[in-house]
Amino acid sequence: MSNIIRRSPFRELANMQNVMDRIFEETWRPYFGDGELSGLNSLALDVHENDQAFLISTEMPGVTAENIQVKLDGDYLLIEGEVPEQVVEKDGVRSLVKERRYGSFSRRVRLPQPVDSDKIEAVYRDGVLNLTLPKSEAVKPKMIPIKAGNSQK
Repeated sequence: MSNIIRRSPFRELANMQNVMDRIFEETWRPYFGDGELSGLNSLALDVHENDQAFLISTEMPGVTAENIQVKLDGDYLLIEGEVPEQVVEKDGVRSLVKERRYGSFSRRVRLPQPVDSDKIEAVYRDGVLNLTLPKSEAVKPKMIPIKAGNSQK
């Protein structure tokens, strides 16, 4: 039994654009980054897809849910957050080394297909943000019923 593989040149082009966007961001970020934040600003994502939705996960340790914003703008998803600076306010205490990152960060991703913005779910637990972006009904695969019958009348 053979499988039919449906090729989508538009999806392949969108994937290539996402790869190129990421390469450009990672190449130029050290030069135009926010200094202390340049390493934090590169928010790593895991993006998966099934017939029903796109599934996106990212780790955000040290961020509270109140400091995370997720926005859908057309076919772009924007994830923003902020890690507040930890300030030690005690007499006689001075900082010797401060290596922990703090400040604002964001990541913008272009989605290859329209999603249903009213049904997007975002869950933040144990430092991990999980997003479920259901695909728009117009782009979901649909089964077409086949009528069996005699072609001669």
